[in-house]
Amino acid sequence: MTDLSKYRNIGIFAHVDAGKTTTTERILKLTGKIHKTGEVHDGEATTDFMEQEAERGITIQSAATSCEWDGHRMNIIDTPGHVDFTIEVYRSLKVLDGGIGVFCGSGGVEPQSETNWRYANESEVARVIFVNKLDRMGADFYRVVKQVEDVLGANPLVMVLPIGIEDDFVGVVDLLSRKAYIWDDSGLPENFEVTDVPEDMVDQVEEWREKLIETAVEQDDDLMEAYLEGEEPSIEDIKRCIRKGTIALDFFPTYCGSAFKNKGIQLVLDAVVDFLPDPTEVKPQPEVDLEGNETGEKAIVDPDKPLRALAFKIMDDRFGALTFIRIYSGRLNKGDTVLNTFTGKTERIGRIVEMHADERIELDGAQAGDIVAVIGMKNVQTGHTLCDPKAPATLEPMVFPDPVISIAVAPKDKAAAEKLGVAIGKMVQEDPSFRVETDEESGETILKGMGELHLDIKVDILKRTHGVEVEVGKPQVAYRETITQRVEDSYTHKKQTGGSGQFAKIDYIVEPGEPGSGYVFESVVTGGNVPREFWPAVDKGFQKSMGTGVLAGYPCLDFKVTLVDGGFHAVDSSAVAYEIAAQSAYRQTMPKAGPQLMEPIMKVDVFTPDDNVGDVIGDLNRRRGMIKSQEAGPTGVRIKAECPLSEMFGYIGDLRTMTSGRGQFSMEFLHYNPCPKNVAEEVIKEARERQAS
Repeated sequence: MTDLSKYRNIGIFAHVDAGKTTTTERILKLTGKIHKTGEVHDGEATTDFMEQEAERGITIQSAATSCEWDGHRMNIIDTPGHVDFTIEVYRSLKVLDGGIGVFCGSGGVEPQSETNWRYANESEVARVIFVNKLDRMGADFYRVVKQVEDVLGANPLVMVLPIGIEDDFVGVVDLLSRKAYIWDDSGLPENFEVTDVPEDMVDQVEEWREKLIETAVEQDDDLMEAYLEGEEPSIEDIKRCIRKGTIALDFFPTYCGSAFKNKGIQLVLDAVVDFLPDPTEVKPQPEVDLEGNETGEKAIVDPDKPLRALAFKIMDDRFGALTFIRIYSGRLNKGDTVLNTFTGKTERIGRIVEMHADERIELDGAQAGDIVAVIGMKNVQTGHTLCDPKAPATLEPMVFPDPVISIAVAPKDKAAAEKLGVAIGKMVQEDPSFRVETDEESGETILKGMGELHLDIKVDILKRTHGVEVEVGKPQVAYRETITQRVEDSYTHKKQTGGSGQFAKIDYIVEPGEPGSGYVFESVVTGGNVPREFWPAVDKGFQKSMGTGVLAGYPCLDFKVTLVDGGFHAVDSSAVAYEIAAQSAYRQTMPKAGPQLMEPIMKVDVFTPDDNVGDVIGDLNRRRGMIKSQEAGPTGVRIKAECPLSEMFGYIGDLRTMTSGRGQFSMEFLHYNPCPKNVAEEVIKEARERQAS
């Protein structure tokens, strides 16, 4: 039985380029997991093992790895910083107990760090802060601390002060022990000496140390009273208070250093052990029933309770599908049969491995608190719960935002067409924010994702990882058509060829329906002029035709057909004749009924810093948007609007430009609205040109 108090499940997250991956590399080096450190800028980082990551120098997938420090086992997840991959951060935070928020010493609190911080707050993850890159030009530790307070509305608890800055940065002073850690120029993390505080920093250290103790003792009334009476608490007591406050999210212990130069990482690792929670100290995951309602039960971290585990990531690699699992309670052993509550099916556990980036160490079993990968699971997807078949329960599932952008792709040749389906199937399993549809009207494969970079990388993975060459089309909008006037009309279908002929006469009314009512058919024929058995044929004829509108060939919505009268021939009338009559009647009458083009309107939710609200609203107005509301929050303003989809292509790029990369938005389909005349004319012209070609 392993001691869960010695476990730390942590994630490292930050804005793109703040140095997360480099920090992870240094941690692995220090804990003896790797002997040669790989650099991101050389494309050799251990956790960036996808070709696309090494090439672009960014992290796309969150990589998992484990190591030991000071007798504690750490499961570390290095997450991406780029806005299009926030889904990776979000699902990693869901299964972590604590985190290290890395901020750049010169860039400070950047937009994506705000998003990740917001996600971490929502997931209630305790964090320590590491201000990295203090050796860079323009680095300023105190400015970043102030930004954490102002921009994130958080409370940083400063634990160390930097000695020197930029090129002169040599080490840090630990405020609790009043000791200076000074590294030499060899760049080796172990080459440091512990000395007294530099003379010119003594006053500053005392001032910050006092702040630290004052904040810490607020966690314990007895210590606080003693402190106010002039009695300083012991370092053990202060650490206990800091741990309590960190887990309660009252403050965030803040460290600094330079990961690239190997300075200051040991103290961060000590902080992870001292202040971040073990799996038993985190709020247990609520369990829900199959309808998604909370049952009131909790998955308590205990190896002796029934199994509860959450699949939080699926990765396809050269050995097959890897399913990353966080075990909340119970044990998982090789050969066990587990129930997937989402599919209702059981699966047998084959191989269990501990991941070290893309290497793996075989395990016989794992238990509550572990993060492991299982090889070869068939029907498990991100967010599914695996549990004991004898005691089923579902953990609160993850909710993923809907994709906001889509492109059409077509395989370049027949060989690519066969591979495309298999490749896309694997990619959809790995990434829940990536969706694929086949457009029934054009037969094209439509890829949907979280942003242009997201889809760009998906197409790149198709080409390189799966060897599928595709042609990428322009994004398309799904328009619809409807009618605006009531028309009474009549149509007779007569055809006389050798033998029996065809005859059908229908008198009918076509009128606009309520928005959202779709197509409605009714017959009020009396006296048998159109026998009852032919009514369904008339209905079928209109239904078959409504897929092609008379303006631009888009499907027709929201209209009602009433069959009022007609005529029939005892020999020549048949169901086929009435169906043909209805199809011809549709083509005859629809152009007279005031046809109108409809466009999809999206519900748009934009988050922007206060300084850019005017620009963002002006831009939405130019896109024919209707502003519905504005709400001010601590880090910016949320604007809710309704905009036509056709005006929203490329919006993410424009929004990032207007807000210096800090703006974000999400959008979902709301309803169809009539197209303005000038837009409709343009769309109809394009559609007719397409049909002609």
